Amino acid sequence: MKINKFNRYYLFSSIGVLIASYYPLSMGVRVITDMILNGTVMKENYPKYIIPYTPISVAVIIGVLLMPLFIRLLKRLAFIGGAVSATFVFFGSELLFEKKVVVSTAETVTRLEDWQMYMCYIPPEGWGEAVTTYKTKTAIDILIGDYDPAFKLHFYIISVVLVITILNSLYGFGQMIKNGDSKRLKSLIVQSVCSVTFLGLCILACFTAFWRDGSISVSPLSASLMTIFFVILGVTVGVFVGSFLLGKSKIVSIWIPSIVASLMTLLMYIGEMFLLNGHLYRFGTGFIFESIPVIILAPIDILIILASGLINLIVSYFLNYKKHSDA
Repeated sequence: MKINKFNRYYLFSSIGVLIASYYPLSMGVRVITDMILNGTVMKENYPKYIIPYTPISVAVIIGVLLMPLFIRLLKRLAFIGGAVSATFVFFGSELLFEKKVVVSTAETVTRLEDWQMYMCYIPPEGWGEAVTTYKTKTAIDILIGDYDPAFKLHFYIISVVLVITILNSLYGFGQMIKNGDSKRLKSLIVQSVCSVTFLGLCILACFTAFWRDGSISVSPLSASLMTIFFVILGVTVGVFVGSFLLGKSKIVSIWIPSIVASLMTLLMYIGEMFLLNGHLYRFGTGFIFESIPVIILAPIDILIILASGLINLIVSYFLNYKKHSDA
């Protein structure tokens, strides 16, 4: 009965990730088709976020398809096998797209990684005149590759977090069905909610850029959405780490995931700093929003980093409540 139940779960999981990946996969097919037929992708045909979302989808699909094999061969370490394999697939397909796909305009022909940088620097057309004085590179500098590849750090952070947390949920439920151990049930449910919420925010950011207009000072709406994005990122990673530390001492099961959550939010800020040439978006005016000399972060940024850890602290306590209340 358990085997049949797992087979159904595996089938529905595979179909589910394929359906959810339809759009990013279709973008990849369009680009590959253009490259085969024309040797390039014209600007008007370029789907802006083919990287990293097509490689993310491919990685998750491969990870899910390999789930029965890893559960059978690696047992309790099945997720590690799936996560490592999917991460390799992600970076392999990501770098292949970056290096081999070229985008053409009336003036230039450039590799996809250069074009992606250009798209990050230049606000969407129709958003009006942008305040871009904090940007130190011109469009032509970007298109000829005169930039620091570290700008991709935040893309890679987001990508790896999505791949491993989604697979953690799928593998976790699969192993729970296999062995009947429901100890991680609550943490897997919370992990799934966090991962889906974070994915939804990523998709929203793709289509709206959180309504930023190119100015380093963003609107209250943009500031609110970016704050939620940073906090959810940290909490998602914190819950991921905490799902493997359930039942341990308070320091291990509650404080370590919370510290990791804050550190991940800080790392995302560092990625943003690379993207913006040593600057960060500003969420308002006044002391709390102004950069602190040397560290660049503003007081509000530090509060957001701490909030990520605090929320994870509460979640981790909830997930470990029974064990510590009985102690």
